[in-house]
Amino acid sequence: MATMHAMPSGVRQRGARIARRMLAVLGAMTLAGVIATTATAGPRAVIDGHPVRVEVLTRALSYPWALTFLPDGAALITERDGRLRLWSDGRLDPRPIAGVPSVWASGQGGLLDVLADPAFDRTGRIYLSLSHPDGGGRAHTRVVRAVFDRAAHALRDVTVILDALPSGRGGRHFGSRLAFGPDGMLYVTTGDRGDSDRAQDPLDLAGKLLRLTPDGGIPDDNPFVDRADVRPEIFALGTRNGQGMDVHPETGAVWFHEHGPRGGDELNLAQSGVNYGWPVVTHGRAYSGLPIGEGREKPGMEPPVWAWVPSIAPSGLAIYDGDLFPNWRGDLFVGALKFRLIARLEMDGDRVVEEQRVLEGDLGRLRALEVGPEGALYLLTDDSEGMLARLVPDP
Repeated sequence: MATMHAMPSGVRQRGARIARRMLAVLGAMTLAGVIATTATAGPRAVIDGHPVRVEVLTRALSYPWALTFLPDGAALITERDGRLRLWSDGRLDPRPIAGVPSVWASGQGGLLDVLADPAFDRTGRIYLSLSHPDGGGRAHTRVVRAVFDRAAHALRDVTVILDALPSGRGGRHFGSRLAFGPDGMLYVTTGDRGDSDRAQDPLDLAGKLLRLTPDGGIPDDNPFVDRADVRPEIFALGTRNGQGMDVHPETGAVWFHEHGPRGGDELNLAQSGVNYGWPVVTHGRAYSGLPIGEGREKPGMEPPVWAWVPSIAPSGLAIYDGDLFPNWRGDLFVGALKFRLIARLEMDGDRVVEEQRVLEGDLGRLRALEVGPEGALYLLTDDSEGMLARLVPDP
């Protein structure tokens, strides 16, 4: 198995995790009490010995895609049609944030992930991924960096830091999740745009895991930086459509999952220079039922750590590191669009030892998961009346 670039254990650079630590000092439970007063009761479950209930915070979102917490406990939420929203002090601001770049809101495309800079308190910066229109029905995945001006309720200094070119037709498979590794680098998943062969093309940024400096530059230790026949942004290749990514709070490992075809959704550990095999190898089949590629394994191609057959259509990934649910620490939580459930993966190092599926059919299509500042597990549902909710202890 290939190895990642060294990442110092226990270093937590994602803005959300810094926010949680800061709020613990500032009195996160006071904030939690404010939010709870606006919540309505939802379904209940027992997850790894912890009784939980769902608190619905709002249903006033339109196809929300991602959220990120800010150091003061507020959250920014993307809506696929191109709006960026602010959740603060227990309410959703009715005004979309101004200055968001235009998006190609077609099919699976639109405004996708949002991520606070690890140094947000100092820089005010956030990162957005989106599908950018190129005209003629063509679009590509783009990543921008901007400053969130809270007083003006607007973005300013919007800067493009990545264009995952070449552009492609259709509204499928843009990815795209963002995460800061403990090495300070920005990791980006991109989809294959519905053209599976692009995932194996080393001069194409579609169907890849990319690694950039925070300003969009190329890290000196990227695996292909000295090769003319591979794009230097590429950290790993052979992925189909990654829509979940998070960083383990203790090991610093970057985990991501991706949609398979008919079966074969994958959970992968990010490793430098690795080929994850799509579409040469896969646990899935074509939608016609016919086989794809050369089977499930091939020398030189990394098998998934975990595969879902049939597909659950995973979207959103959160590695739990809060205090409300001690049994969950280090567990991976995955949302499912197709089966409308949350999958908890209990880990032993880099190995999944148990999967528990909960709240199936109770919440709708799960789009995103995030651990909140007080240790609750927040979620978004993919719907025209999209829901922001959270899992809290059920006394």
